[in-house]
Amino acid sequence: MKSNETPSSLIMIFGATGDLAKRKLFPSLYHLYQKGRLGNNFAVIGTARRPWTHEELKENVKDSVLTSIGNCENIDEFVSHFYYQAHDVTNTESYIELKQLANQLDEQYSLNGNRIFYLAMAPEFFGTIAEHLQTDGLNDTSGFKRLVIEKPFGHDLESAKALNTQIRKAFNEEEIYRIDHYLGKAMVQNIEVIRFANALFEPLWNNRYISNIQITSSEILGVEERARYYEKSGALRDMVQNHMLQMVALLAMEPPIKLSTDEIRSEKVRVFRALRPIEGEHVKEYFVRGQYGAGQIDGQDVPAYRDELNVDPASNTETFVAGKLMIDNFRWAGVPFYIRTGKRMETKSTKIVIQFKDIPMNLYYNTEQQQQLAPNLLVIHIQPEEGITLHLNAKKSGQHMETTPVKLNFSNTSTHGINTPEAYEKLLDDCLRGDATNFAHWDEVALSWNFVDKISEVWESKEQTEFPNYASGTMGPKEADELLENDGYFWWPVSNLDIDNC
Repeated sequence: MKSNETPSSLIMIFGATGDLAKRKLFPSLYHLYQKGRLGNNFAVIGTARRPWTHEELKENVKDSVLTSIGNCENIDEFVSHFYYQAHDVTNTESYIELKQLANQLDEQYSLNGNRIFYLAMAPEFFGTIAEHLQTDGLNDTSGFKRLVIEKPFGHDLESAKALNTQIRKAFNEEEIYRIDHYLGKAMVQNIEVIRFANALFEPLWNNRYISNIQITSSEILGVEERARYYEKSGALRDMVQNHMLQMVALLAMEPPIKLSTDEIRSEKVRVFRALRPIEGEHVKEYFVRGQYGAGQIDGQDVPAYRDELNVDPASNTETFVAGKLMIDNFRWAGVPFYIRTGKRMETKSTKIVIQFKDIPMNLYYNTEQQQQLAPNLLVIHIQPEEGITLHLNAKKSGQHMETTPVKLNFSNTSTHGINTPEAYEKLLDDCLRGDATNFAHWDEVALSWNFVDKISEVWESKEQTEFPNYASGTMGPKEADELLENDGYFWWPVSNLDIDNC
């Protein structure tokens, strides 16, 4: 049941000594506390293998918040709500001890049996923890119970199905909150508002007026300390299966009959069902993979992917993916959705570029100056800057009737990254209130895995002999440019589309 008021709740974080909890979850919970979204009727139990005490966790939380935010009011009062329990996720005795502490805190803080279980740890433990929560009685409670899961949800469709079956023994679908950080970003959530709250755009949001849509999510960083995970996943599973396809769904979905969780999810699922399957010999026509070689980032030499720590020197793992998606329905027939994402690229940026079709005839074409009209673009800036830019044509100053491109800007003040505490803050608040709109439903997960599995199957069966095929500090392999050139388009350079602060 979705509520505008934040109810009292016990939040149990599995993996509380880890990096995610320290960098993201603790600062986000503090922000909610400061804004009155937690109130005083809440408690947090942190669990992990380390033999910490309550005080050690509280010091860790305090350090996390101070490092992230700086001077903080009421920090001691905030951390007084935190408790620690050393835990073995495979041991029933550990869960019994955890249940005793949970029951004690439930009574102490008048939490009405409301419980949120946040799994901020390795995905191989998700199913095990969910089953123990059921069999050892932690989710046998008088209030609500919700399970929050970080990605990845499975490694492919079959493993995702197995995990979902395991989890569903303990939780209903309505109680499972699968986090996708991009869905917590303000400008990703703004896609719906741009479309459905503006008479200017929705009538044009179809194949009659839009020529193509481009989604770019590029990173400067390499694999860093994630090499072991990345070797098994690659960019296709790490980015395309979740973040990129979720943005495609929001851009392509039909207007829901109302802004409810079920209706919005239902429209997104219809998009996934309309995605043209890409398989077998057709994969090379629609998708390009890349792997970064050595190069320079900000004047510093950086190694090739195969030279990174814990990476196979003959690795076939892709660090870059570009693809053309076709949505075979009445609204989008014939409109390509181009996506690209990769590591060690020229710039850190996530942008959506909607390119509108050219006008039927250019009245302002000047044969002497060979002047071409620039196409109209709507650019949605997701990160690092947040905002919207509409590219139009206007008359150039002077006596002659000449045109010049102009920009209409809206800029948010945020300059943070994609997994900022703000994104987690929004998603944690949604979970506390029982609003699952910005979390992935099982149907979305299953359909997106079904789509990417056909591509990964081809790539894994055929070694890419040209790896590495793009230098660090560039925007990817030349084949990604050719993918668009074959259709008469080009990638809009994201570094030249930066928003002007208003």
